[in-house]
Amino acid sequence: MNVEPLFLVPGTWHEWRHWLSGHGPDVAGIIAGLVVVRLLFHHLFGRVLREAATRAARARREDPVALRRRADTLLSTLDWVFTIFLFLIGTALLLDQFDIQVSALIAGVGVVGVAIGLGTQTLVRDVINGIFILVEGQYAVGDVVTVGGATGEVIEINPRRTVVRDDEGNVHSIPNGAITVAVNRTPALGRVHIELDVHFRETDAAARLAAEVCTGFGREPGARLVTTPRVVLKKMAGRDEVRLVIAAEARPADRWDVESELRRELKHRFGLERVEMHFPSATGPGIPG
Repeated sequence: MNVEPLFLVPGTWHEWRHWLSGHGPDVAGIIAGLVVVRLLFHHLFGRVLREAATRAARARREDPVALRRRADTLLSTLDWVFTIFLFLIGTALLLDQFDIQVSALIAGVGVVGVAIGLGTQTLVRDVINGIFILVEGQYAVGDVVTVGGATGEVIEINPRRTVVRDDEGNVHSIPNGAITVAVNRTPALGRVHIELDVHFRETDAAARLAAEVCTGFGREPGARLVTTPRVVLKKMAGRDEVRLVIAAEARPADRWDVESELRRELKHRFGLERVEMHFPSATGPGIPG
């Protein structure tokens, strides 16, 4: 009984020359077509996605930079998926040029495919969870997050993993399937939050001084502050102490400088007025009264 081979591969240089003369243009056309489709997808879809993000930012009055960054993250992931899709199609088309019976080949490796499928359950879970992360916009490249026990800046997201660089420069690669809770710290990076404790009998004087410092601080030139600092809360911190809470919004890059300068100014003014105060998180005695 004669059995036809699944595919025929040229064996000699003469056979290769003959094969290339007949199939070479088709192979070149397939490769060129796939490359063109890939480039068109990246350019056209990327342009549409960025324009949509810009319109959404205007309509929702959201930060256009954040929305554009989210669009770029989603685009890179879709590029990754689309490239794999084109690779599979290109492989099938190239195998056809070698007269490979793809259906028979798939049937021949069916058992191996089942084994591989069982072994890739974790991969499928990673991809599904990664798609939800991207579609829901839980975080994007450039955000500061806490995921999988690591805190740092997101430097890469794809459907399989999230890559985070922490403050020490360590790079953490976290499978998306292992991310059960994601904390996006970027929206809070610009929030200035200062607490100071004063004696109960000096509450009114302390609140007045704090308000004066906040008002003067809000007049500074530049765009470091988004909102003027103000006293937002008074509460008992002990039997004889009242805690004042000062809050403001600053640009994320300037948050720590603004908070540090505001603390120094508060300490200086309270010292001049000889009003006793201290910061709960600070160590050592407060300003003497």
